[in-house]
Amino acid sequence: MTTKVAFLGLGVMGYPMAGYLSKAGLDVSVYNRTASKAESWVKEYGGSAHATPREAAAGCDYVMACVGNDNDLRSVVLGDDGAFAGMQSGSVFVDHTTASATVARELHSVASELGFGFVDAPVSGGQAGAENGQLTVMCGGDQATFDKAVPYMDHYAKSVKLMGDCGAGQLTKMVNQICIAGLVQGLAEGLHFAECAGLDGKAVIESISKGAAQSWQMENRYETMLERQFDHGFAVDWMRKDLGIALDEARNNNASLPVAAMVDQFYSEVQKMGGGRWDTSSLLARLPDAPS
Repeated sequence: MTTKVAFLGLGVMGYPMAGYLSKAGLDVSVYNRTASKAESWVKEYGGSAHATPREAAAGCDYVMACVGNDNDLRSVVLGDDGAFAGMQSGSVFVDHTTASATVARELHSVASELGFGFVDAPVSGGQAGAENGQLTVMCGGDQATFDKAVPYMDHYAKSVKLMGDCGAGQLTKMVNQICIAGLVQGLAEGLHFAECAGLDGKAVIESISKGAAQSWQMENRYETMLERQFDHGFAVDWMRKDLGIALDEARNNNASLPVAAMVDQFYSEVQKMGGGRWDTSSLLARLPDAPS
């Protein structure tokens, strides 16, 4: 019998992720707040589109979600039309939303009471990673539930790792975003300095990227940054949402995040420049042009 899977949320990440499940031969049902997006997905991949998360989840062995934030997640999971209302005992809910550890623990508790599993499983790799099936998934939950879900996450991921109990996946994603924020700011300042010093920015990166300064951001973003092209990748608005989650958590666990807090404010300046939908490398845009 073909495994039935539902996918809730068909944004730039969810759309291709759900596509990989369909291409793997699974029976996939989808839900999206904008119904036309779900209809387009079905035309491309097959499966079925549904009017509510509950209808999409009904009879499914696994339900995946990838939506915007805590409130979006609650809206597709809880209530009479939420996915939990349609799920059966023994099934598994896998949440790929980047959300708080608090909501992960909350929904894990509800799922346990209803008799099915819950894994918080935020992803890293961006739109390109989703489209190429090369995401990194960091998970929180119990081992048995994780083990059941891994073969299905493997269809769109290159790495899936259990980080600890429920909420640990979200906490790990916070670490990821904290690290990225500092790296991108450092890269922006380095390129800005090179331009002000009259250096060839491309030649500089080709040299230093072979040493200790190397990073994914450097390898994949320096050329577009030098060209002031910020229309691809992970949006500033979403990065600010993620950093806000991390900073809130830091207030609870007494972590000191001075660089993350500073970069968050720099991103707020980019938003004021009209760059909310620019990608995160747009930190360079707030620095003055090199003198001519």
